[in-house]
Amino acid sequence: MKYKNILQIDDDYDDCNFFLEALEEVSVAAYTAIHNPVQAIQKLVDNEILPDLIVLDINMPIMNGLEVLYEIKKKEVIKNIPVIIFSTSIPPEVKNKMKDLGIMDYFIKPSDFNVLKKILTTFT
Repeated sequence: MKYKNILQIDDDYDDCNFFLEALEEVSVAAYTAIHNPVQAIQKLVDNEILPDLIVLDINMPIMNGLEVLYEIKKKEVIKNIPVIIFSTSIPPEVKNKMKDLGIMDYFIKPSDFNVLKKILTTFT
């Protein structure tokens, strides 16, 4: 399935810019980045943003990605939005929990622009 409205929840501005640059080269999908996960959940629940895919970082200070994922799956209005984990590291114990919560896929953030573009073509 090709997604056309992507929300990235990630506290790292540089990573979001890198993601956006690669996305613009391979897709016409709309893109929104929210750097505060608490704010992202609130905007989702309030229908201020309506993504058809969430790209979620794991390593964030206010609320880590696993906590965000738990919150998303608890909220009826947003629990069916597909989630892809996109993080610099994903510990094995976290992978199992994420799979139990129904993530669509997960990727380690590449530092190579062309590798990132290739990943993005798999879902955009």
